[in-house]
Amino acid sequence: MRSIGLFITRVIFGSYLAVHGAQKLFGSFGGHGLDATGAGFESLGMKPGKVMATIAGASELGGGVLTAAGIADPLGPLAIAGTMVVASAVHRKQGPLSSNGGFELPLTNFAVATALLASGPGNLRLGPHLSKSLTRLSVVGGAALAGYTLSQLLRAQPAPAAAEAEDEELVEPS
Repeated sequence: MRSIGLFITRVIFGSYLAVHGAQKLFGSFGGHGLDATGAGFESLGMKPGKVMATIAGASELGGGVLTAAGIADPLGPLAIAGTMVVASAVHRKQGPLSSNGGFELPLTNFAVATALLASGPGNLRLGPHLSKSLTRLSVVGGAALAGYTLSQLLRAQPAPAAAEAEDEELVEPS
């Protein structure tokens, strides 16, 4: 029963994250594509925006596929968890609820990825686990990449156009 529950969770969760990554990278499924996503990342101060968008999209797409298939565990949930830490930070100023543009969904995705990291993929998977040495290397590399991206985001100054729009919103009466 445990493996069936993990299988259902992995397939649904991994598939949605893979779709989200494809939206960023290719504009599939109604997404904006890499150029527009890169411009959005650049406006947040994550530079170079297109490179950062590629990292985020590839982490979501690749992590989603690996998670759904149960291949090379724990690499898929690890890639998703790192990306969701950064995504949660992006939405932090809007508060916790997604109805306000907040961090509810990325934080929930982080929690599911963390749970899958802790539980493993179960018996219904398409491929083997990573070796212990590759798992350690992946954790260190993923943590370093997520830490770098997060530090860049937290130190970033908003783009001038975004800062002016915020100033205008503060001046204009509602």
